[in-house]
Amino acid sequence: MKNDNGNIPKTEKELEEWMKANCANFNSYSINGNAIYEGFGIEIIGGTFIWYYTERGQKDTIKTFTSEQDIIEHAYIQIQSDKWAWTHCIGFTSDKAKSEELCSILTEMDIEHFQDEIPYYGINHPVYRVFVLGCDIKKTMHLKERFQTEK
Repeated sequence: MKNDNGNIPKTEKELEEWMKANCANFNSYSINGNAIYEGFGIEIIGGTFIWYYTERGQKDTIKTFTSEQDIIEHAYIQIQSDKWAWTHCIGFTSDKAKSEELCSILTEMDIEHFQDEIPYYGINHPVYRVFVLGCDIKKTMHLKERFQTEK
């Protein structure tokens, strides 16, 4: 995903706008102040720009920068190459047939997607997840209610 003009964003606001324009998933990135439970983010303390990782309330500094442009370039490169920054879960069910039905619908719609399974209820009781990428979420939001059956 590139900026419309092919340039790397220079400010945190521009990075946020680029992510929104390309339908990034903000769940793991705190950019321009959005709250996350786990993931990477930008913080400014005393003129120092901090790229951090947070998990379970513990925030660890990954790298520091002296300019906003430098931290934004670092964040941009990481986000651009992070598969999970572009994924949107539209299927979450313990019913494998239902998950496969969703995949068939997405294939018919010519929507790029992938499926995985996680031991959500234990090793013998997996949940099947189906993800779409980027702005395809706009074309598939209507499927979420039908195919996200687990809570």
